[in-house]
Amino acid sequence: MKELKATIQKFPKAKILVVGDLILDEYIFGSVERISPEAPVPVLWANKKDYVPGGAANVGNNIRALGTQVCLAGVTGKDRNNDILFSQLRKRGISTQGIIVVPKRHTTVKTRIIAGHQQVVRVDWEHTEPLSAQSNRKILSFIKKNIRAFDAIIIEDYGKGVINAHLLDELVGLAHAYKKIINVDPKEEHFLYYRGATCITPNRKELENAIRNLKIKDTENRFKLNNDCLKTEKDIDSAARQILEYLDLDSILVTLGECGMQLFEKNGRITHIPTAAQEVFDVSGAGDTVISCFTLALACGADKLQAAKIANLAAGLVVSKVGTAVTSRKELLEKLRNIA
Repeated sequence: MKELKATIQKFPKAKILVVGDLILDEYIFGSVERISPEAPVPVLWANKKDYVPGGAANVGNNIRALGTQVCLAGVTGKDRNNDILFSQLRKRGISTQGIIVVPKRHTTVKTRIIAGHQQVVRVDWEHTEPLSAQSNRKILSFIKKNIRAFDAIIIEDYGKGVINAHLLDELVGLAHAYKKIINVDPKEEHFLYYRGATCITPNRKELENAIRNLKIKDTENRFKLNNDCLKTEKDIDSAARQILEYLDLDSILVTLGECGMQLFEKNGRITHIPTAAQEVFDVSGAGDTVISCFTLALACGADKLQAAKIANLAAGLVVSKVGTAVTSRKELLEKLRNIA
């Protein structure tokens, strides 16, 4: 516990770069009292609108809430939503230096319309095409100029086009050259992009889908699972160990919801970490909290198991809150005291 506490107290000394798909989450709240005469749909009487950073920007928000300096790299469009997102980021003290504006793309926005406590519909504005070669060069140029300033890099892949094979190939090479931690919150279709990363943090479903995709692309017949459904702990162990070797990773941290986490390390050690959640109200954004705290702890000198334990504590705190939430160093340290 003393080691975990010492690591958490070091958080303000670190600086993290987050590269990935930036999203603006828009919430429209109201109440429904009647059905529209124009179509059989409810009429929402809207009374409140709220904006919060989402996607890679939510990872940045998690890191900043822990008292750490963070910089985002990604793309937005040249539109009103870009202005709103930048305003939300600056208000939180999150650096936007690595963000480039691409006029022909939308700023990705997910609008959730909520009646009372029930989400009625979600509306997405986005482009999912891979970035152009020019946009890749601009992001890589920023990273090359500034990589010495960062202690670790997080890749946040939501499949909106920022994380592509060319960008990742150069970025992983840069991380190795400068001996930087590079962790990935993965998209199952893109697992081959992550070869050589420090760690990936899939959930059970992402691991399952990744095995299915990798088996199709595996010309050397390395994957020996009889099926793609990870029903047992043995199935999860086998899948994670095969991906660990196939992608030449240092570790895989698999999040298992109410069953906690499973950490797989290159040295062969497998550790199960029981959930730290006492009550679960909302799992939104829990994966963002996990990779934020895990990476931050590694950047502050923790080993992978210590980092996973801190990430597990943080995830337990955020799922006990309603909505996409973050936690703080104060809450983490208090949680540690309560379980000591």
